[in-house]
Amino acid sequence: MTKKRIAHRILLATLALSFYSADTVAIQRSRQDGDRCQRKIDAIAKNAAAIPVAAKKTPLSENEVNSYLVYNATDKIPRGLTDPEILIVGNGGLSGRLLLDIDEFKRQRTSPGPLDPFAYISGKVPVTARGVLRTRAGRAQFYLESAEILGLPLPKPFIQELVTFFSRTRENPNGFDIDQPFNLPAKIQEVVINRAQAIIVQ
Repeated sequence: MTKKRIAHRILLATLALSFYSADTVAIQRSRQDGDRCQRKIDAIAKNAAAIPVAAKKTPLSENEVNSYLVYNATDKIPRGLTDPEILIVGNGGLSGRLLLDIDEFKRQRTSPGPLDPFAYISGKVPVTARGVLRTRAGRAQFYLESAEILGLPLPKPFIQELVTFFSRTRENPNGFDIDQPFNLPAKIQEVVINRAQAIIVQ
């Protein structure tokens, strides 16, 4: 797997988590932090491609991650998603926010039922949620605690539909399943979630 593809998988994993790890937060962003995060992601991908993979810990600050999403990854974010923010709470907890173009989503969706909450909204709307990420031995599991759209509770089946739709790739046409463990990309063995910082362990 090429370094470019590994870096892209790291981005997709981050975006998928931001769907079910979101809240309104005040994030400091800068191009310098974004470039620093890009260099760290490139180094993670380079290490993953090495034989053997070196044992390595890479800290990513909350500001670096969010700056990367704004300054370095806009062309890689799926169409219909804007302004993703991730708050690294600590002890596995993640929280954040993104804006969803509900019309883009509905254009490619099958006909909804009368109780579908997406049927009655349009435009760009905030989707927020929070939960806990647990990782071990190259595997991860996210435990969703709550989710909202426009400040109203969003049932789990609908957040799953959104995650599936926007996390689909050619390699993974079914997208992320929020109830299932998943493999960490780039030979990552563990992600330690501290306050305002995630440590990537290879």
